[in-house]
Amino acid sequence: MSREKIKFALRMSPETQQLVKEMYPRDNCRTQNEFIEKAIRFYSGYVSGRDACEFLPAALTAALRCTVHDSEGRICRLLFKLAVELDMVMNVLAAGMEIPQEDLDRLRGRCVRDVKSTNGSVTLKDAVDYQRGGA
Repeated sequence: MSREKIKFALRMSPETQQLVKEMYPRDNCRTQNEFIEKAIRFYSGYVSGRDACEFLPAALTAALRCTVHDSEGRICRLLFKLAVELDMVMNVLAAGMEIPQEDLDRLRGRCVRDVKSTNGSVTLKDAVDYQRGGA
């Protein structure tokens, strides 16, 4: 916090003043003024919503970061395992089929369009319908 301070009149209810007197030592503030200044910064962060770290308790912020980090790790491990399984399936299929390159390129284009248009929600039924001459 800045060393230069501006003095101005502040009006508050007696209840609010009593609350400040009770709470500033609990927040490890040296003065009531420091407590009020921190409260204003906290509330301003809450209202603006720009930086949640300014007004969320440090423990909550740390817990959220840890949860997100753990989830990212779990998702990455599962995606890796899925990619390995998919690679195994593709190799088994490629070993038993003779697919011309132009058919493979055309199929790749269709699959890219399908995945984009469904946000990745493709099913085996959709593939079977397409291979049997459906839409």
